[in-house]
Formats: sequence, structure tokens, C-alpha cells
Amino acid sequence: MPPIDPVDLTAQLIRCPSVTPKEAGALTLLQGLLEQNGFKCTRIPRGTVDNLFARWGEGRNGASFGFNGHTDVVPIGDLSAWSVDPFGAEQKDGFMYGRGAVDMKSGVAAFVAAAIDFAKDTPPDGSIVIAITGDEEGDAVDGTTAIFDWMAQNNEKIDHCIVGEPTCPETFGDMMKIGRRGSLSAFFTAKGIQGHSAYPHRAKNPLPALVRLMDVFANHELDQGSDHFGPSNLAITTIDTGNPANNVIPAQAKATINIRFNDTHTGQSLSSWIKEQTDVISRETGIEIGVEIKISGESFVTPPGRLSDLVSKVVQAETGKLPELSTTGGTSDARFVKDHCPVVEFGLVGKTMHAVDERVEVAQIHRLKSVYTRILQDYFA
Repeated sequence: MPPIDPVDLTAQLIRCPSVTPKEAGALTLLQGLLEQNGFKCTRIPRGTVDNLFARWGEGRNGASFGFNGHTDVVPIGDLSAWSVDPFGAEQKDGFMYGRGAVDMKSGVAAFVAAAIDFAKDTPPDGSIVIAITGDEEGDAVDGTTAIFDWMAQNNEKIDHCIVGEPTCPETFGDMMKIGRRGSLSAFFTAKGIQGHSAYPHRAKNPLPALVRLMDVFANHELDQGSDHFGPSNLAITTIDTGNPANNVIPAQAKATINIRFNDTHTGQSLSSWIKEQTDVISRETGIEIGVEIKISGESFVTPPGRLSDLVSKVVQAETGKLPELSTTGGTSDARFVKDHCPVVEFGLVGKTMHAVDERVEVAQIHRLKSVYTRILQDYFA
């Protein structure tokens, strides 16, 4: 059989309108291709999400190398702003357009193609695992976590793993991720008493207390960074009263902050600090301020070692660039993989991910498959 064309596979995946949490045929397509080429596949549905686990090789006592990714995509936004069909996989001027072209159907296509061809041409002494979710862009509750729960129940393992997210900021090969910052959002509700703005003594304005609390957060330095991370950052993302009148003191006001934090903190330590500051302002102002906190993921780092060295050497050999070992950016499903095995992320240039006219350079898809193929070759060698 001829080698798997990752560009054609990317196009087929883009044509599946798999906006989270819809599967839309993407996992079915991959399952059929993998099973045709000797992979044993299991679908792992949980909640409204479908997931796919595939393994080549039965020797579970040998080395097991894994790839992780997702086929779900974010919504297209304003359709009229697109110059092409978001799910048409149109190619022009050396680029393929479509929602998910960068994040991350091209990455999935590249590692699936690499794994199939490698297992077929150079059967390794060990196994290859492919874990693909349909819930990375959503709440991520029933996605990669469901796959690893199923793996634990069925005595499946991965020794090392690559997540195929787009990691390069400018040019292909310039960055890989060895960790990610944690993410936390806090939602505040300040409650007062509504009244006329001309008679403030008859009302209880929640806004001064809430603004004062936001000022505490905005002017606090969380840290100065750590060995593998830059400084944590806190952003006030909204302050809202829903009050259309300029002569009414509102009864309620809300605000939200988001913190991207490094390994000098945990979600719990930051939650405790947020609640302490909230309680102080509430006591001093007499305004009841409630807070709900959602921790999306903890910070983590895979210390430089065998896996990062292997990926770095391969990327440099294939691209001529030594990738920067970074922990920047948002969250990814690597935050779940790291609880099971060492994990790094390497993929394409991510400039247009989630954007209108999302697109990927066609030549990069082929180059990414070459990188993944060489990683498998060197790992099992």
C-alpha cells in the first residue's frame, strides 16, 4: 500500500464539521483507517463526547509510545467573514483553509499517517498508542480524562507521549512545549441594595467594594517567575452590572478574573488567597461578595531529559532549528497526559488557530509527518 498522505487526510478531517462536542464523522474516519492498517481501536464515549483509543502491537511489556490529539474544533464565528467554506478544505496559494486546519486536524493527520507507515514499514519491538478526543476545545471533562480512565481499567499504558498541538509561534521548528501554566477563573458577585443615585443613603452600592477588590488583584504581583516559567499573570476579564440607567444604584455587580500561573502556585493556594482578599474587602465595606472558582488545570513541567532531547534532536535534524523549550501559552490536554507519563508538545505554526480563514501551509503538514516518523524511528531504535 502507498504511504498515507497527511494532506489528504487533513482535508478529509476538515470536511467533518466536528464543532465541540460533535464527532461529525471525524473519529469514525480515523478508526476505519487505523483498523485497515492493523491498529486495534476502541471507541470510548462518555457524556456527550466520543473518544478514540488505538494501539498497534500486542507486546504490552515493551516500550509504548503515544500520540495525543483532538478532532473537535471551535465554532466558525461569523460565516460572512470567511473567504472560503470553513469546512471545505480548500487549497490555494500553498495553504489549506478550514476550521481545524491548524488546531489541530493537521497534527492528528500527521501523527496518524506517521504511525501507520512506520508500523507497516518498520514494525517496532513495542507498541504505538493513539489517543484522540472530541472534547479538548470544550470543558475537557469527558475527553482525554475518559481515555485515561478507560486505560487504567484495561491495563493499558503509555511510556512517553507527544501531544500534536500547534506549538511554533513564527516558523516551523522554533518551539516545543515541555509544560504549561495552570489556569484558574474566579467569578465574583457583590450584593447591595438598589436605590436612587440622588439618595445613596437609602441604597447600598456594591460597585465601590467590587472595584476596590479588583484593584487589589490588578496591582498584586503574583511572582517573578521560576526556573521553567515566566511570571504568572492575572487579568480582570469583565466587570458588569447590567444597569442601563445612570440614576439607579444597582443591587448587584459581577466581575471575573483569570489567572495563568506557574509552578510557584497551585490552584488551591491561589483559591485560598482569592477568598482571603475577598473576605477582607467584604468585611471592610459591609458588602456581601460571593466568589466561585474554577480551576481548569494545574501548572506542570516535564523536566528536560530523554523525551525532550529526542524531540529536539529530531526537529533540529529535520528543520535546521533547535526548538526553544517553552511553557508559554494556554492549556492543552498535556495537563492530563502528564499524570500518566512524560509528555511534550510539538506541532505546526499556530498563528491562525481559532481565527477566521484558519489555514495551514500544506508543505508543513508533510514536514510534520516526517518529524513524527523520525521520532518513532529514533525512539524504538
